[in-house]
Amino acid sequence: MDILGHSVAGKKGQKKRFWSDNEKRSICNQARAPGVSVAQVARRYSMNANLIHKWLRDPRFASSETEPEDDIEVPEFFEVSVTAPNFPAAPTTCTAIPNCELSATRVDITLSDGRRILIEGSTSLMAVVTP
Repeated sequence: MDILGHSVAGKKGQKKRFWSDNEKRSICNQARAPGVSVAQVARRYSMNANLIHKWLRDPRFASSETEPEDDIEVPEFFEVSVTAPNFPAAPTTCTAIPNCELSATRVDITLSDGRRILIEGSTSLMAVVTP
């Protein structure tokens, strides 16, 4: 409501909601619960997750229960080594047929970051694989 007592319209004709400090604190506590995402809490209250993120940064809505620093979980990191699999080397030439060049009708390459390159049509494998 504005100063004159009129309701303030928000998006799509909805009335703008006002949250009390206790409601904001309760919502922030729910968003801080282990295994709960801010998006889940935002959907529960039909609100934008960005608003909850804003409240989470506000010290007024910090958890009323103060945790001692000794109880804070510190993430642990483990060393991992990755070795390349031992695939047999691809032949670079056709030894059985003279003047033969290896080709494929479809080549699918998956990069280490998950992106894929798909080459369709008659393709020389020597153009794709470098010895």
